[in-house]
Amino acid sequence: MDALADTPEREAIRDAVKALCGRFGDDYWSERDQTGTFPVDFHQAVAAAGWLGIAMPEEYGGSGLGVTEAAILMQTVASSGGAFAACSTIHINIFGPHAIVVHGTPEQKERMLPPLVRGEVRACFGVTEPDAGLDTTHLKTRAVRDGNRYVVHGRKIWTSTAQVAQKIVLLARTTPLEQCARPADGLTLFYTDLDRRYCDVHEIRKMGRAAVDSNSVFIDGLPIPVEDRIGEEGRGFRYILDSLNPERILTAAEAVGIGRRALVKATSYARERVVFGRPIGQNQAIQHPLAESWAELLAAELVVLRAAKLYDAGKPCGAEANAAKYLGPEAAFRACDRAVRTHGGMGYAAEFHVERYFREAIATRLAPVSRELILCYLAERVLGLPKSY
Repeated sequence: MDALADTPEREAIRDAVKALCGRFGDDYWSERDQTGTFPVDFHQAVAAAGWLGIAMPEEYGGSGLGVTEAAILMQTVASSGGAFAACSTIHINIFGPHAIVVHGTPEQKERMLPPLVRGEVRACFGVTEPDAGLDTTHLKTRAVRDGNRYVVHGRKIWTSTAQVAQKIVLLARTTPLEQCARPADGLTLFYTDLDRRYCDVHEIRKMGRAAVDSNSVFIDGLPIPVEDRIGEEGRGFRYILDSLNPERILTAAEAVGIGRRALVKATSYARERVVFGRPIGQNQAIQHPLAESWAELLAAELVVLRAAKLYDAGKPCGAEANAAKYLGPEAAFRACDRAVRTHGGMGYAAEFHVERYFREAIATRLAPVSRELILCYLAERVLGLPKSY
């Protein structure tokens, strides 16, 4: 199936998800942004409709579809009033459990996946650390084997949804770095309880997406049963790599959706706002930037679908996935900036919502990998230039 071609099934996904998201409009998300309230009812609605398992195997309650369909789902969610906050509410469920699907035992899959698909359990992702950042191989969180369990000490940062999550996907070092042949060795992946007796969760106040919490997590002696280890000890970094390309593709799709939402708001305002006796949308200084954003968002979407098609076909897609992650957020940022400026002074006002989209679009440029590191990857891996870091 050509990922660049629409099908009745993909149109059905868009229509159904758009209808669901339409029940949670701009005012709903604005209120949660202002109060920092997790959108539990939105999460439950998405779970009840079966969308959390879109890319999970059918035998565990999922739909068994590909990254292409997941990208269409997330782009549609992002193009609603919820923008990036709505996506972040469900993002980890869509492809976060991928390591369990690929490397988990049958018992683990049966125990871990269905509750996530049904929305009965929320999970967070504990990988990034304050001192390591994107240099994941140098993380310091330590898991020490003690009989039939591991005991973990360390700290994670930017752990989204940890305020409301019951489970954590946790990457920790089980072999000291100095004892490893390569930095990527000695890291182990777990999926386990986020036990508050051993984990102190502190929310980070941030620029946008307040409806979905981000946190520092301090881990002091967290016991993890051996049966909660995913795959082999010491190979966790490689398991995490399996999810990197899909995560880039989904984030890029979400960025395109945010940009499209901002563009709709801007063009509507440009048609209606009359200054000096004419709608401002009649002026080329307004028309041209918005038209340029439409073209940029279309181009980014096509690269997203190209990368997803390659991934679903089991073909190499690193260059395309990274290109999508670069192009989508850049196009979204420009579209949101233009939406704010099209509204003039009212673009700075919360009641028109475009300032919220702008604040949330910035996050897609930063996570899960910065635009600068993506350019480094493309320069080195695609253009054959020397490694710069």
